[in-house]
Amino acid sequence: MRILLVEDDKVLADALTRALVQSAYAVDVVATGEQADQALAAQVHDLAILDIGLPGMTGLEVLKRLRARRSVMPVLMLTAFDTLADRVRGLDLGADDYLAKPFDLPELEARVRALLRRGAQTTPVIEHGALTFDTVARRVFHAGKPVELSARELALLELLLLREGRVVSKEHIVNHLYGWNDEVGANAIEVYVYRLRKKLEPYGCEIRTIRGMGYLVERSHAPAG
Repeated sequence: MRILLVEDDKVLADALTRALVQSAYAVDVVATGEQADQALAAQVHDLAILDIGLPGMTGLEVLKRLRARRSVMPVLMLTAFDTLADRVRGLDLGADDYLAKPFDLPELEARVRALLRRGAQTTPVIEHGALTFDTVARRVFHAGKPVELSARELALLELLLLREGRVVSKEHIVNHLYGWNDEVGANAIEVYVYRLRKKLEPYGCEIRTIRGMGYLVERSHAPAG
C-alpha cells in the first residue's frame, strides 16, 4: 500500500514516515499544498494523510482539487485546530476521517488501517486456504500458527492476496511497496518473491511467475482449517 504524507513539520513527518515504513507501507512525503496537489495528480496512492495547515495552498484546497478530479482515494486530515467548522468543511469537501494534533501514533496507525481496508473494500482478515492474513495485527497464520515474515514480505503477500487470481506486474509491486526516495535494485522484486515463495511453499500457497507479465497467486478453493 502506498501513502502520500503531506506534512510541513519535518520532525513529525520523519516520525510518521518511520512508523509507516515499519508497518510495510510505501511512503511519499511532501511539505506544501502545491507539492501535494501535483503528486496526487501525477501518482496513484492508496491513501493520503493531509495536514490542513500547510504553507501556501491549504490542505482543504488540496482536498477540494482532489475530489474535483473525481478521485475516491481515502483521505485522513490532520489538524492542529480541531474546530467544528474545520471538521464540517473538510467532511463536506470529501475527507474520510480527522485526527487532531497532538495524537498518539497507535491511533493514527489504526485509522490508516481502517481507511485502507475501506478503500480496498477488504475485510480485516484475508483467507487463502488454511492461510490467514490479519491486516489489523499485520500477522500471517497457518491453521492458527504464526508464519514469520518480514515487513516487506508482508506487504508483498498482502498485495498478491488482494489480487488473488490476477497477475500483478513488477511495476505495480514497485509502485505499492516503495516510496519515491527508496532505492530499488534491478533484482529486488525477484529476491523478495523468491524469499516469500520459499517461506509459503510448506503452507500450500504458491506464487507463480508469469513470464513477461509478473506474479500470480491462484485462487484457493480449499476450505480453511
